Amino acid sequence: MKKITFVISYILLLGIQTTFGQSKKDIIIGSRFIIKSNILDEERTCLISLPDTYHDSSETAKKYPIIILLDGYTHFKTASGIVHFMSSNRNRNNLMPESIIVAIENVDRERDFTFTKIKTKRPNTMGGGRNFLNFIEKELLPYIDKNYRTEPFRVLVGHSLGGLLTLNSYMDENSVFNAYISIDPSIWWNEEMMKNKVDSISPISLNKKLYIATANQGDANYERNKKRHDSLYAFIANKSDKPLNVEIEYFEKENHRSVPLIALFEGFKYIYQED
Repeated sequence: MKKITFVISYILLLGIQTTFGQSKKDIIIGSRFIIKSNILDEERTCLISLPDTYHDSSETAKKYPIIILLDGYTHFKTASGIVHFMSSNRNRNNLMPESIIVAIENVDRERDFTFTKIKTKRPNTMGGGRNFLNFIEKELLPYIDKNYRTEPFRVLVGHSLGGLLTLNSYMDENSVFNAYISIDPSIWWNEEMMKNKVDSISPISLNKKLYIATANQGDANYERNKKRHDSLYAFIANKSDKPLNVEIEYFEKENHRSVPLIALFEGFKYIYQED
């Protein structure tokens, strides 16, 4: 059994206090833990948010799906708020189930989110994406399953290079994820490789749900971004003789930095909508 060390501290506070009667309580949206990865040969910091009902004494048998969120520190608070809004019984939206969010903080994005190297004028660590997915699948997820009440439904969410990694995971027939949200993915990194992967895509992948969000990247948007995303969608569609489980959505009023907010909401809606 690989040794995993766990350190937790309840430090992620909203920074406000709310008065309930005469008492004041901090509003805690999550906690931090550190996991020692033998695959990556380093410690990785993760943020975790648990649903409202997780500690409810009447819900002790309830289990929850897992959301793995890349670029964890950047998107953790946003994703936690959106998932809470869409799933909490207080809102009665019922757009998605209550979920456990596990957000992985970055160490080296180019190393962890890419499968190949591209030429640069500087030394680089690119191409470690398969290794990073192995860490998630073989170390992080088993740890979460062991220490929390989880059900076997897992969603992978990534933006930009994280969206590229999400697409690579989707196209892997051995992926342990059930659904994927790829937000303005950096397909330009190695477009030819992505086309080759689509050519050999498995029916296992095509049976899973994938949501792709495309942002408006300015004057060169069509050639640089939207055309690539639309082409990838068309390639995937051509590989399926059944109704496609892939949704692509273009947000003309959003740029690469602003699109995650709306894409998370629309992506979760698509994944959990009834067919």
